[in-house]
Amino acid sequence: MEISTDQRIAERLKLLRNERQWSLDDLAQRSTVSRATLSRLENGDVSPTTNVLGKLCAAFGLTLSRLMHMVEDDFTPLITRNSQPQWHDENSGFKRRSVSPPAQMLAGEVLECELAPDTSLSYDNPPRPGLEHHLMLVEGRLEVTIEGICHAMVAGDCLRYQLTGASLFKTADNSSARYFLFIV
Repeated sequence: MEISTDQRIAERLKLLRNERQWSLDDLAQRSTVSRATLSRLENGDVSPTTNVLGKLCAAFGLTLSRLMHMVEDDFTPLITRNSQPQWHDENSGFKRRSVSPPAQMLAGEVLECELAPDTSLSYDNPPRPGLEHHLMLVEGRLEVTIEGICHAMVAGDCLRYQLTGASLFKTADNSSARYFLFIV
């Protein structure tokens, strides 16, 4: 029987917490995610949302992609489109395809992301301060707010930044957005 991605995420979250010798209360305080939610996540009773995973990754000092790589396949040089790991947050409408997953020997990674119309994703803290992003909007419109500065993007625009604080990704009521995110 194959283990689902949500089950592998649950196992990895518990392992990360135990490696640091943190109690559920310790992690709840560091991540601002309730102890009850953390318990349900680690037991695989609920699927994590993008927002919750973002908070947990910040507490652990990991990018979301790095966490997902920990629960996905091993490194291979060629990743065909059909074999690129995907993840979908049903609550927010966020879709993520790991085009070039993180690897031990490589510094960067590439994600293809989609946000449904009228969607907001916010992250309180970066997973690692100073993380470099290059966001290329392929379709739609997207507002990206980095540390209080809003950047209105249209297809073809590229936003380059280093994360040191909060960020917000927002689509308009009638427009979805598809973009590539290069993380270094």
